[in-house]
This record gives sequence, C-alpha cells and structure tokens, in this order.
Amino acid sequence: MTFGFAPSAATSPSPSPVSADSANRLARMLEPAEWASAGIPLLRSPREVVGGLHSRHRPTPATAVVAVLDHEERLTASASFARRASVPADGWEFRNALLAQLRRVIPHDLRRRTPVRTAVLLYCRDGDERWTEEDGAWMWGLRDACTLHGLRCGAYITLTRGGWQVLGEGRGGRRPSSLSEPVLLADTVPGPPTAPTRSGGGAVEALRRAAAR
Repeated sequence: MTFGFAPSAATSPSPSPVSADSANRLARMLEPAEWASAGIPLLRSPREVVGGLHSRHRPTPATAVVAVLDHEERLTASASFARRASVPADGWEFRNALLAQLRRVIPHDLRRRTPVRTAVLLYCRDGDERWTEEDGAWMWGLRDACTLHGLRCGAYITLTRGGWQVLGEGRGGRRPSSLSEPVLLADTVPGPPTAPTRSGGGAVEALRRAAAR
C-alpha cells in the first residue's frame, strides 16, 4: 500500500526570477492590433511632423524624441534622449523616461477633464519598419506616460534606414530616414522656425518658455 503526499510550498518548484521578469515585461507591451484599436488620433500631416522633429533633434539610432502638439497639430514642446543599452525593453522603464522628459518641457494637464494636447513619439532605431517587442514596450510606455501627464496619447513613429513609419496606421515614407541629413525647419513642421535646440537632454528652451506661458 502506498501513500501519496502533495508537495509542500517549501519544496514546490517556483518560477525563476528571470522567467517572471520576462512575463512582466511582456505584459507591459502593446501589439499593433491593440494599438490600432486604442483610438489613437491620426496625424493630419505626419510627414511634416516627422520632418520637423528630425530637423530639430537629428536623432541617431537608439534616440527617442517625444513631442507635444496642440489641437492644431502645432509643436508645443519636444525633447530627445538616448536609450541606454543597459536598460531592457520594458514599458515601465520607457514610461518613466518619457514622463521625466515631459515634466521637464511642459506643465501637466491633469486638471483638465479632457486632454487638449497630444504627445507623439518618434523612435530612431536599427532594423526595418516591422514591429518589434521594443516598439511594443515604447507604445505601452507612451500611453501610460500620457495618462500620468494629462495628455492624449498620439502616434508612435519609427525612423529606420528605410524611412519613417507610423505604426498601426500603415503610413510612412522614405525621407527622412535614420541616414538623412536634416532639412531646414521652415520646410517642415509648423512652429517657431528659429527656436534654438539643446542637444543631449534634447529640450527646446524656446518651446519650454512658450509652454510655461
């Protein structure tokens, strides 16, 4: 006669920290279908927005540019920063980085019932235009950062060697690309054409003053 004993909690195998961490990162990620069904507002002139941000910030691979647009799609504030190679592709990490940049360049709109300004994200990376898990983490981070700053979540745009692509919309173009030389601001996004930019942190000082008024 044999007796069976259920393993105790102390002896039961538990998920490894590595697998648990991977599962958490996957939960903080949005796939293209989820993004497309989230009601993200379409950009009226995506080429102008992309060209303007490319001219102002001159992003290189692993550089993110977050921008705030008003209801007429005019640039209100923007900032760029490099993604650290040591940071995993985690939506929570990306959310914190985006929120820190937004807080630097523009006051929050949390007192408003309905957001009137929209944040968009341009991410310059290697590879082609196809969606990656890193893109999914940026999407999750952008959506969460917008909620915490009282903004409407706008487009997520990738910039690669092949050009730019608005993920979830199927719109894109060959220029600018991650290899393009910037063009004059007067030929791109509407906004102050002579506003000086600051490299490194990427905040636009003139736009910061405009946002504070």
